Amino acid sequence: MKMKKYVAPSMPAAMKKVRADFGDDAVIVNSKVVYSKGFLGLFKKKSIEVVAGLDRAEVRESAPLLAPVQPLIEKSIHSDQNSEEIKKEIADLKLLMQSMQRHSVGAKYPDELLPLIEQLEKQELNQELVTCIGDELFAIIKNSKGDLLQEELFKLAKESLIASIEQLPFGGISYEKKYINVLGPTGVGKTTTIAKMAARAVLEKKQKIGFITTDTYRIAAIEQLKTYANLLQAPVEIVYNKQDYEHALEKFDHLDLIFIDTAGRNYKEVKYVEDLQKLIDFEQNMESFLVLSMTSKERDMETIIQQFLAFPITKLIFTKLDETNSIGSMINLMVKYNKGLAYYTTGQEVPEDIEEASLESVVELFFQGDRK
Repeated sequence: MKMKKYVAPSMPAAMKKVRADFGDDAVIVNSKVVYSKGFLGLFKKKSIEVVAGLDRAEVRESAPLLAPVQPLIEKSIHSDQNSEEIKKEIADLKLLMQSMQRHSVGAKYPDELLPLIEQLEKQELNQELVTCIGDELFAIIKNSKGDLLQEELFKLAKESLIASIEQLPFGGISYEKKYINVLGPTGVGKTTTIAKMAARAVLEKKQKIGFITTDTYRIAAIEQLKTYANLLQAPVEIVYNKQDYEHALEKFDHLDLIFIDTAGRNYKEVKYVEDLQKLIDFEQNMESFLVLSMTSKERDMETIIQQFLAFPITKLIFTKLDETNSIGSMINLMVKYNKGLAYYTTGQEVPEDIEEASLESVVELFFQGDRK
């Protein structure tokens, strides 16, 4: 069997190298976590060492040593007209199972760290961040003179999480821009969120405000916004095109803040994003926020964010935190796309169920565990 050793920063990176050399029929002979030497024994760099090989003839000849089902799988693969696709699926599954068995995050840490690791995974924090925090705490434990209490470990974990997101911007409306543009797909509670933000601007900052809505596709959304506007004694303009939009800006020129409620559309489709770019001038003294729902799949939220990467959005707003027991995806997305956090909402009450985000509040919220 032809074998080769690979060293990579992560298992997926190692698997990419293996597949590039040996294809989807590669056999993982051995894998382990290795650490390079660090300064004074600290800050060691973790890598994954994988030994892989390929020898189809030997694999078939040694089939009796494998599980009884393996020869049947091989036979099925070679006889099926879609053999290449099936072989790839089986290879991917095999590599995934090996990775899960040999690189379970909790398996490499001492017992005192397991409750913390379980908490991080329960909150659905991505494996890269979990491993980063776990490795940092593991190094501290090994170099500590005595056992650390769980309270101390969780405190250290909070500090580690803070370090991973403290460079991101936090906080709501800056009140330095005249136009507050709120973007987001349908169903995330965007209009209600705008009403909460506007109510705080009126009640707490004594701002004179107005509303512009481009959501002409849903009558209910317009009526909902009008209801909130009446309660706040604020004017509303409905715009259907670029000319209407510019006219509304002129009409509201005397106001302190203008909240723009964009149409809730399926922004996975590029067409709707392009329509939005044609309608609104995002460089016009404007502060823009992207609203996402915590009840959505993380992969779906990623797709939405990717569609808006060309827009000047520096902060996100997450809604419906009261409808989920895990908020790890919120932090995952912030870190992955380098976006800060403006607000998070916890219900439908206006203006109560909205919190202006801060670094400390987000970390505390993450470590609260399940919320009822």
